[in-house]
Amino acid sequence: MGAAFCVASIGLAFSSCERINEDLDPCPHGVSLRFIYDYNMEYANAFPKQVDCLTLYIYDDKGNYVDTKTVTGTELQDENYRMKLNLEKGNYHFVAYGGLACDEKTFSVIQEPASGSKYTDLRVEMDKSRVTATVPKDRKLHDMFWGELSLATADLYSEGTVEMMKNTNNIRIVLQQLEGGTVNADDFDFEITDNNSLFNYNNDLLTGGIPTVTYTPWTKGQAQTGVTHTGSQATPIPVEVAYAELSTSRLMKKNNPHLVVKRRKENKSNKDGKDDVVINIPLNEYLLLTCSEYYKMGDQEYLDRESRWTLFFFLQENGNWWNVKIVVNDWVVRINDVEL
Repeated sequence: MGAAFCVASIGLAFSSCERINEDLDPCPHGVSLRFIYDYNMEYANAFPKQVDCLTLYIYDDKGNYVDTKTVTGTELQDENYRMKLNLEKGNYHFVAYGGLACDEKTFSVIQEPASGSKYTDLRVEMDKSRVTATVPKDRKLHDMFWGELSLATADLYSEGTVEMMKNTNNIRIVLQQLEGGTVNADDFDFEITDNNSLFNYNNDLLTGGIPTVTYTPWTKGQAQTGVTHTGSQATPIPVEVAYAELSTSRLMKKNNPHLVVKRRKENKSNKDGKDDVVINIPLNEYLLLTCSEYYKMGDQEYLDRESRWTLFFFLQENGNWWNVKIVVNDWVVRINDVEL
């Protein structure tokens, strides 16, 4: 889905307020905008539940900046919410962001548009200090959404729909010993590296000369599964798994993010005192394994529609953690060389 993925479904409201005498007020003229977020795997509008603040930048048909509108109230939770804008007659381009005007925001426009600004000047950047925050929960990115629409004005308002997409992800990693037992989350370090902190005006990622970002967990801990897998058999013996959740910016097919899990050198089972790399995989390739053939969509569309991911790794402990079995939904991938 490129810059033009939000071409609107437009319904023109034709004027019925022809003035019979000069005492009547002029007809209201402009646009009435609806905002939806159904570019997800449920194909259902989740805008009222997920978008908690909205910023709209308005440009004319030549790409010149006109105005900014911001909404932070509870009206966004109303399925019937419409933003009515009184505008001079003409064609306009609207760029909408969810998540930029909230107190908890983690993305910001680098330079707020002003008189003389162009549509193509827009750049949105992630606050990288949040990714490296000392307090783990502060590393969770506040969700960010984007959408755009071109629309002509009309008397009694021209109606249009701004279709939005989510630019943030939550990735849950689960580690379990293949033969049962306990995996301690504190024995491992988890990280995802990617170059996805800067967005262009059309929501594409700008990567040239931009430093790579290293994401680390905003939460991690232990959980019990109650099931041990022995070969193809499932035995009802409680086992304790380790989990970690990482929050990232947009995942794009053109990039090469990596997921790395290391066993800490402090781990008493680590004999050589070095951080052992347990898992080092190209993240996108494994996330795309979860896309069923039931869904008729391309790779980038799937990466954009899905935003909550879970990856299970079954590790075989034999003194060293070299043999790794990865289960992604119903797919099983065995890896003998952990660095792919």
